[in-house]
Parts: sequence; structure tokens; C-alpha cells
Amino acid sequence: MPIRVWLRLLTVEAIRSLGRNKVRTGLAVLAIMMGVATVILVVAIGRAGKESALQALDDLGDNLVWLEAGSRNASGVRTGSHGMTTLLPSDADAIRAEVPLIAKVSENIDGRIQVIYGGANWNTQFRGVSPEYPGIRRWQLARGEFFTNDDVVQARTVIVIGDTVRRRLFGDDDPLGEQIRIRSSSFMVIGTLAPKGQSVTGQDQDDTLMMPWTTARRRIVGKDTTWLDDILCSATSTDAIPQAAAQVSELMRDRHHIAAGAEDDFNIRHPEDLLKSKLKSAETLEILLFVIASMALLVGGIGIMNVMLASVAQRTTEIGLRMSIGARPQAIRIQFLGEAVMLTVVGGSLGVLLAVSGGPAIGEALGWQLAMTARNDLLALGFSIAVGVFFGFYPATRASLLDPIEALHTE
Repeated sequence: MPIRVWLRLLTVEAIRSLGRNKVRTGLAVLAIMMGVATVILVVAIGRAGKESALQALDDLGDNLVWLEAGSRNASGVRTGSHGMTTLLPSDADAIRAEVPLIAKVSENIDGRIQVIYGGANWNTQFRGVSPEYPGIRRWQLARGEFFTNDDVVQARTVIVIGDTVRRRLFGDDDPLGEQIRIRSSSFMVIGTLAPKGQSVTGQDQDDTLMMPWTTARRRIVGKDTTWLDDILCSATSTDAIPQAAAQVSELMRDRHHIAAGAEDDFNIRHPEDLLKSKLKSAETLEILLFVIASMALLVGGIGIMNVMLASVAQRTTEIGLRMSIGARPQAIRIQFLGEAVMLTVVGGSLGVLLAVSGGPAIGEALGWQLAMTARNDLLALGFSIAVGVFFGFYPATRASLLDPIEALHTE
């Protein structure tokens, strides 16, 4: 059979036949359109959830090992580390010196504080940390510089502010070199942090400022304070995290003279394990959503089969007439298969347009940036065409196997 005949059967004849029953054709196209749009959107939602978990894992830190003051109680709940005197700066120094699987260490003292600049003031979280802190938390600078070890030794009144604090105090003005008042001291802004957005718990990570931990101890929490709230560490690799945490725990028990079997007076948190569990759940949800969406598309395919079977039943005389004047079964099969494919091509294309146009609104409602890609759109369209071929093959084959004489006698 010449190619031009094939093309005519697949396109022109298919469109003519489908146009004879517009309501039935429209309903079949609508079913495929909704199925394809559903596939694209739920896959985008699933991928957005997965990417959100990956971003949270990346924001958490560089192979983070988080050491907190105070132990967990019998039910596994902690009320916080503030006021607990179980972690000292010398503990951080010991980790630096004696745990080879730890690459970076930062002391940490934190709390809430009121900051003032001109006529503006804002209540934010302060963090007294070491220069290694941005590397541990994978936190980039937007402008300026971070403080140095010399600033820590000298307990200088310099700060680096988060994006929320910058906007609240300075608006669009340049904060570098400006003086902010915190309690009775003036601090010079030497840098601004790149935005990080919300944490997995919904907190604004950019609503913060950072200063040398020695400055925080002397100027904010009180010069007689000798303890730390936390010690944040970065392991040499992801695989080294469990062993590094075990070595830190062993070192702390030895330094704090904790007897065998006694409860730790510190706590090593593993937020990375929690986020990895969340990532696994997101991946599972992505697969589940795809399966559910595919079922919707398969239901549309079953609708196409019903439409095509009804079309074969109504056009039996037409089929018999075509075959009696020389049409081969192959041509009949191609014609009906072309109609099924045409339904899915049109419905699938409309489904892609619906998903692309409606995706941003759905993403805004969910508070996510939907991960919609041209590759997923083409895959969904291809899947819909495959559904058309699969569910259209039986009606097309049934039409091609009709006996011309019996078909012509059918009323």
C-alpha cells in the first residue's frame, strides 16, 4: 500500500469519520485530555515534593553532625539546650584535635534579640558562631565577607545579617559598613547572607544574624557565661557521618566523665536521617501519584475502545461496501486505528496545553514550584498515543475481519 494512502487513512479519513459524530468524539477527546493533564500535573507535583526534600537536605548542611547540650529524657523529648552547662568551648577544641573524621567545627550560642537601626527595629534570632559555620551549613554570602578567626579571638562587634533582617532594617539600602545597635553595643555590618527561605519546619531561615561566638558570650548572654548551646560539625563525607558521630560521642563521654551505662549529658541529633526518610517518602509518593494518574489515562483508553466498537457497529455496511469494491483488511484496520490515534493525539495535545496553563496556578496554591518539563509533556503525550494504539487495535482488527457479504446485509 502506498505511503500516501496510509497517510490519508490515518489523517483525512480519520478526521472525516470522527467528525460525523461530534458528541461521541468530543467526550472521548475530553477523557484523554483530562487523563494526560492529570498525568503531567501529578508527576510535576511528585517531583516538586522530591526536589523540596532534596533542597531541605542540601540546606541542612555539609554532612552535619549536630551536638546539643543536655540529654533527652525518658520519652525522648528535649525542651531545649539553653541554660544547660554541659558543653564547653574546650569540647569544641577537643573535637577539632581528636576526631579525624570531623572536617569543620563551629561553636554555637543562640537566642532572640532586638536589633535597632535608625528608626527601625526588629526582633530576630542571633547566632554566635565560628568562621566555619557557613561552610558547615552550606550558607553563601550575598555581599561582603564573613568574620575571621581573629575577630573571634578579639571578640569584635561585627555581624553578618540574613536577608529578612536586611530588608526589615535597611530596605533597598546598602547595609555594609552600617552600625546596628544590639542592647548597649554597636555592631558593624560586614556581610549579608544569601537567602535560604523556609526550613522543613516552616521557619524563616533568613530571619537571623551572626556574630563571633566570643562576642555573643560577652555582649549578649553575659560575660560570665562559659558554656555553649550547640557544637556543629561537618564530617569528612556522607558515609563518615555515623562513625564520626560515634567518635564524637565517645570523646564527649570521656571528657565529661560519664560512667558506663549512665545517660549522656549531651545529645547528637541526626536531622539528615529524618530528611532522607522524607526524601524516600517523596519518591514513593511520586511513583504512587504516577500510577494513579496512569489509571485515569487508561480509563480514557477504555472509553476510546467503547467509542471505536460503537463506530464499527454503526458503520458495518460502510465497511462491507469498502471491502466489496477492493479495500483490503489492512486498509480497514489502518483507518480505524488511525481514528483511535487521532482521538489520543488531539486529546493528548489539549491535555498538555491544559496542564501547562493550569500548572502555575496549582503550584502557587500548593506553595511549590512545580517541576514541569517539556520532556514530561512529550512522554505523557506519547503515552496517550500508545494508549490509543493499544485500545484501538481490537476494534480496528474486528472491523478488518468482517465478512463483506454479511456486512452488506446488516441494517
